[in-house]
Amino acid sequence: MIPASPLPGGGDRLFTLGELERLIAERRHAVADKSYTRSLLDAGVPRIAKKFGEEAVEAVIAAVMKDKPALLSEAADVIYHLLVLLQASDLSLDQVVAELGRRTRQSGHEEKASRPPAT
Repeated sequence: MIPASPLPGGGDRLFTLGELERLIAERRHAVADKSYTRSLLDAGVPRIAKKFGEEAVEAVIAAVMKDKPALLSEAADVIYHLLVLLQASDLSLDQVVAELGRRTRQSGHEEKASRPPAT
């Protein structure tokens, strides 16, 4: 289970990736000119994938530069855009977690060898 974190503004309520996933799903039905998420979903998988890749590269650069504040910000962008990409691809966070669970039942080398070849 991915840990929850406190919501901004304090209080005891925690924010989870599951909540972010639900929010992204809800935004699919929002007005596009008011919702960045909706505009991304409307643009389709190729545009979302491009944005995800851009954010991932920015996270890598921040990590290499040892810029922790930038890495934290870019990591949040990467996770958000990954969840949007999963939503657009009709996949869920639960499916990703199940896949990670399946992989942990094998050694790293066995698991990697069991994957289909990349196309």
